[in-house]
Amino acid sequence: MSALVLADTVDGVTTLTMNNPSKLNGWTASMLEALKDALAAAGADDATKAIILTGADPYYCAGVNLGAVIRPQHPKKLHAMIVEHNQALFESFIDLPKPILVAVNGPAIGACVTSATLCDGIVASEKATFSTPFHALGVTPEGCSSVMFPRLLGNGAARMLGPEGWRPTASEALEAGLVNWVVPHDELMDEARRIAKGWVAEGKQRSYRGDLSREELLQINADESVQLADAFLSPAFLDGQFRFLWKKKKRPMSLAFLTAKVTHPLWSRLL
Repeated sequence: MSALVLADTVDGVTTLTMNNPSKLNGWTASMLEALKDALAAAGADDATKAIILTGADPYYCAGVNLGAVIRPQHPKKLHAMIVEHNQALFESFIDLPKPILVAVNGPAIGACVTSATLCDGIVASEKATFSTPFHALGVTPEGCSSVMFPRLLGNGAARMLGPEGWRPTASEALEAGLVNWVVPHDELMDEARRIAKGWVAEGKQRSYRGDLSREELLQINADESVQLADAFLSPAFLDGQFRFLWKKKKRPMSLAFLTAKVTHPLWSRLL
């Protein structure tokens, strides 16, 4: 198993730990590949009856590193690539045949939050926070959050997915219905293992939150993936990335996004 994702199996429970703390466990292309491989391996392992997914402190995961995942190419190919990769990422969670518990040990941002809601349950450390800044980035919801969040959060979904960009703490996320349990940070993994071992003892089968079925989630994910690809190639997203990268003083990359925005009326005809 890649050092980016550590795997340990005890008493039928396999714990997967995203292990790149210097990059805040961000989902680079290599981390995503390692994570999908680790999930698939645990799902196919006869000794694994339940799975725990967590991160190496201090972050659970800083989300998808767009600069490390998206590369300039022909617009039609880029659009297809975004659809394919986004759909495959969340299918790796939806298609898991074993119950999976997410143990959120610190800040969680973007796709790692939405993917967590596709799992059987979420236990959070008191140090956890949850952010889905899609509106600020100029993109559409992903990870089935356009449907799952309203099911779980009610009015809180609009607060997280909309312009407010609400970032609930662990206790706020528990009250809102995003997470199932909150524990002191030092007790997180003990509690996660207790919950997962209980699932093994009772013979728990894979389940989905929000009264949604696997088939429904797969269709929502497919639809959202197309909408997300459309958004990534929109002037709003390109402008947002230009401004963000300019503030970070990453001038060459920021100017590339500005050029893409200015020339959008021309190259968008190639889609």
